[in-house]
Amino acid sequence: MLARLVAFPTVSSESNLDCIAFIRDWLAGHGVVSHIVPSDDRRKANLFATVGPMAPGGVVLSGHTDVVPVEGQAWTSDPFVLTEREGRLYGRGTCDMKGFDALVLAAVPAMLEAGLRRPVHIAMSYDEEVGCQGAPRMVEAMAATIPAPSAVIVGEPSGMKAVTGHKGSVSWFTTVRGHTVHSSRIDQGVSAVMTAARLVTWLDDAMEENRRRADPGNGFEPPYTTLHCGVINGGTATNIVSAECRFVTEVRAIPTEDAWTYRERFERYVRETIEPRMRAIAPETGVDLTFRAAVRGLAPEVDGAAEALVRRLTGDNASSVVSYGTEAGIFQAAGWSSVVCGPGDIAQAHQADEFLEIRQFEAGERFMQRLIADLAV
Repeated sequence: MLARLVAFPTVSSESNLDCIAFIRDWLAGHGVVSHIVPSDDRRKANLFATVGPMAPGGVVLSGHTDVVPVEGQAWTSDPFVLTEREGRLYGRGTCDMKGFDALVLAAVPAMLEAGLRRPVHIAMSYDEEVGCQGAPRMVEAMAATIPAPSAVIVGEPSGMKAVTGHKGSVSWFTTVRGHTVHSSRIDQGVSAVMTAARLVTWLDDAMEENRRRADPGNGFEPPYTTLHCGVINGGTATNIVSAECRFVTEVRAIPTEDAWTYRERFERYVRETIEPRMRAIAPETGVDLTFRAAVRGLAPEVDGAAEALVRRLTGDNASSVVSYGTEAGIFQAAGWSSVVCGPGDIAQAHQADEFLEIRQFEAGERFMQRLIADLAV
């Protein structure tokens, strides 16, 4: 099953429809009806399905079908052909997160044979890697279709440990529109690049403030909200005051903070401090902010049913939170107890020669077997 899923090159920039059709047909071959929730342009789709009775108290097993690109990475084997070497399964998505998807789908016959008393709801999304864009409409459709589940397990790589919290994020594009002149008369111009540099410095200063007041005991690494500029482009020549500069901002917030407040603070700084200086020289200049993506954080739950279930099935009693984002916060926002637990190490995600250790794959299979037994009682 993992080899079949890896063979679909479901990079986020491409369609995932062939992969979704395969999953739909696999489920249909076992008598399981799927619900397809397409994207607006119908180039991509989510899928959800129920195995077992349409009864409350089931468990959602959630995974995404998209993967990150392989361009520019030095792979030693074909990234879209599953390759086994020295106890590892190599291929794009093996760890993040087609390994979990494969475990869920391969377990469908066992689910049917077990005579489940409470259902398994399978949920497969698109575009998780570019800001969890598919999952919200899937969760909305599920909430209108299935009886309320008792738990949601999002199978991102966690070493089969129970992850009960993760940071939320918001990202946006900033475009600075300057006024170009010869650099010898910069006093008559507005440099888009230098203005953008001032804004990027604001991000760094805000993060430094967070670092100074951080609670090192909150479990996150780093234990504070981060602000980051990963891409910046602008300017045309050394002796020309730049007309435009564009950069991307990403905020990853600890659950006790809202990433959007940083976006609001940033815009206030732009409107109240930066733009007046620009427009005093050239009224047509300014700064445009464009939303890119947002991911809800996952807050640890008090006596959470999902956490209790995963701990019971894995024997894991450690407290774990992570800084990367998942779709778990979207399910939690719908009122469903949620946790992250899946095979693999997040350190392998997005890397060349991405791999999933076979022993982790086997641990995931044992987890599925125990879950099925639990739902059949």
